[in-house]
Amino acid sequence: MKKLAITVFFISFSLILIGLIVVMSASSTYSSIKFESAFHLFQSHLFRAGIGLFLMVIFSIIPYQSYKRLSKAGIIIITLLLVYTLLFAPQVKGAGRWLNLGFITIQPADIAKLFLIIHLSNLIAQKQDVIKDFKNGFIYMLVWVLLVAGLIFLQPNVSNAVLIMAISLTMLYVGGARLKHILASSFALLFVGGSIAMILSHSRARILGFINSFSNGGDINMQVKQAIYSLGSGGLLGVGIGNSKQNNLFLPEAYGDFIFAILGEETGFIGVIVVLMLYMILFIAGIIIAKKTKDKFGQMLAFGISFSIIIYAFVNAAVATGLFPTTGLPLPFISYGGTSIIFLSASVGILLNIAILNTKNSIVKETNLDTINNSSIPALEEMGR
Repeated sequence: MKKLAITVFFISFSLILIGLIVVMSASSTYSSIKFESAFHLFQSHLFRAGIGLFLMVIFSIIPYQSYKRLSKAGIIIITLLLVYTLLFAPQVKGAGRWLNLGFITIQPADIAKLFLIIHLSNLIAQKQDVIKDFKNGFIYMLVWVLLVAGLIFLQPNVSNAVLIMAISLTMLYVGGARLKHILASSFALLFVGGSIAMILSHSRARILGFINSFSNGGDINMQVKQAIYSLGSGGLLGVGIGNSKQNNLFLPEAYGDFIFAILGEETGFIGVIVVLMLYMILFIAGIIIAKKTKDKFGQMLAFGISFSIIIYAFVNAAVATGLFPTTGLPLPFISYGGTSIIFLSASVGILLNIAILNTKNSIVKETNLDTINNSSIPALEEMGR
């Protein structure tokens, strides 16, 4: 487990470092025009990355079992924050998703994702005996998922809500819920969510645009088209860091949601594969940590954190390559952003603590076992005499 913890830390740190390099390159032109400084957005991202690394260290020290006592209070607080966001957040590009705290702008959906993972992990651990029972176990957990994801959906933030639902239902299945309950809930939510998404103009335009790209000779939207141009021009080895042409305002959100395309242009196919492999190794390490953890709460928490990171990474990559509709989701640790990198880093800190504490427990048990065995040897010798 100690080696796994080291692996998780260095991969996370490497992804943050890669993000700093690519954000510097991808944001320089826009930053120069908007803020009259090529380093403005990079400095902002560097500040947030620094906070994230600090929290990663802090959360790696805090015993993860302490979150059990705080999970219900935490999920209630974040639910109230989501309600406040829905009612009072300023509208930006047709959606109210951000709250300005003065020194930083936060997106409560990023916080809610972590809090929901913690709370679900606790509920699964507590209700392990009744999780297969729809009325007495499964539905109780599903209510919290629907409440949190529903409030995010109404902002509207359809993509985040959908992925939070996917993460939550996967956790419930891994935690022991019946597959028929998962599938029935998924189909029902897909029907209801899809119907509402088609009513909302923002999400409807993205969905129809994606569908039209496969039929009637329709074309993909401008962002995806420019992203594909960017990825294609990178070739095998890329054009080199800082030499991207698409970041010269050809590709909107080049430093944010579509940074994967700039990564592919500057580092090529090899660079993209290396980054995707880093995410995969991080996920596998997290799964092994979950498997080796002794308590159910720790197992589910480790799984939920690991799964949430990789699903966001591969959805972002799928959007940049035109496989999924445009979502507006960041590439974990790499995209420019505020609460995303901060709370992702905090999540990794929790994962590190799970690995560290279970390593210590294993060492203590082995030591106690050796002590018992050694102390029994003289007694056995005496009996032999």
